[in-house]
Amino acid sequence: MSKLLFIFVVLLAGRSVYPSETGKRTLVLVDNFLIKESHSIFFKSLRERGHQLTFKSADDSSLTLFKYGDLLYDNLIIFSPKVDEFGGKLSKKMILDFIDEGGNLLIATGSKPGVLLRDIAVECGIEIDSPGTSFVGSFVIDHFHYDTSDASHSLISVDPENLIDAPVIVGSRKIAPLLYKGIGLLVNNSNPLVLKLLTAYSTSYSFDPFADIDKTPHLIGRETTLLAAIQTRNNARAVFSGSLDFFSDAAFLSKISKIGGKEYTKSSNEVVVNHLSRWLFKETGVIRVKSVSHHRLNEIEAPMDYTITDMAVFAMELEHKVNDEWKPFSARDLQLEFVRIDPFIRTNVPLVSEGKYKVVFTIPDVYGVFKFLVDYKRIGYTSVFSSTQVSVRPLKHTEYERFIQSAYPYYFSAFSMMIGVFAFSFVFLHADMEKSKTD
Repeated sequence: MSKLLFIFVVLLAGRSVYPSETGKRTLVLVDNFLIKESHSIFFKSLRERGHQLTFKSADDSSLTLFKYGDLLYDNLIIFSPKVDEFGGKLSKKMILDFIDEGGNLLIATGSKPGVLLRDIAVECGIEIDSPGTSFVGSFVIDHFHYDTSDASHSLISVDPENLIDAPVIVGSRKIAPLLYKGIGLLVNNSNPLVLKLLTAYSTSYSFDPFADIDKTPHLIGRETTLLAAIQTRNNARAVFSGSLDFFSDAAFLSKISKIGGKEYTKSSNEVVVNHLSRWLFKETGVIRVKSVSHHRLNEIEAPMDYTITDMAVFAMELEHKVNDEWKPFSARDLQLEFVRIDPFIRTNVPLVSEGKYKVVFTIPDVYGVFKFLVDYKRIGYTSVFSSTQVSVRPLKHTEYERFIQSAYPYYFSAFSMMIGVFAFSFVFLHADMEKSKTD
């Protein structure tokens, strides 16, 4: 009876009974379930890392991402390039709400992406190139950096130097080339949250490989992006790929034969996808604050308030996730701001030991309500924001120095006035006495 009552109360409260603790509930939407076989290596690596994969068709009538206001999944993978309408309650708005609630999204398209996926990408600051009117669609083409096994030059061999210089996202760039066959992406450069993970060459363009070029392609050269990502202000992550084949077994295991006769026994797609998926699903690049403390110099406890010109000590501990374990995070570029409305002090916070930071500074000679503010944002890492409010008061009348150096002129004028009055009185009285004797 008590168990039934508990379930009834939970349902009334509109909350999920079993919230996720690992963040690895992953929904995979596909056009065809054969993708489970053609992309088996990728899905196997996710399972080995503890992901609970749920495969559903993109037009499944039971599709939804929320239940009683809670997320049913932590991650969403859309390997359904041509979808124009999802089944069930799933929609573009729900997917955007999913990201707003902290969910992670992976979308891989093809040469003819559906309108729905293109609309979702635009909302994230990424534009997928138009597929055109041909039944083949558009591909990124490069006549100087293609794999010799493809006569259309749409299977391009991408040098690892074209990867973003962020090892936490894509790993090391000292690897073999990557294979890419798919459509191009255009990134909104005015959006500071969007990252170009993999770019094409200056000789690349996105177009139908079997059509005559009678107009300037929409994407040309370095502006052609192959992989793009966005990390939102709530630290949700989304990755967009113009190629579904980039994640396939064939791309993982394929040899690379570049023009000029240079060959590689295996592409680096699997290595990059492994690093990228770990970052996307928040297995790496996640930082959190373990502790924050502040106090006066030579004291231990945090005071009720500070006095102007006090020596303050600020300390912080940071951790980051490594293989599902939290370990100390060490950096050399952590900054602290002591803010009222604008920062009065901005200083570097030195690393004193592994994961521990401490700085000593003088409270400014201005009183009011201040904040110890740490706002740490670096490419590939979740943002760290810590704000601790404190009060700063002026000196009490009993706390001022007895003799202030800047007041010496006033002391001199006061004592000189006293001496002058004494001398004047002495002279006045002495002269008066001499006059009375003469009389």
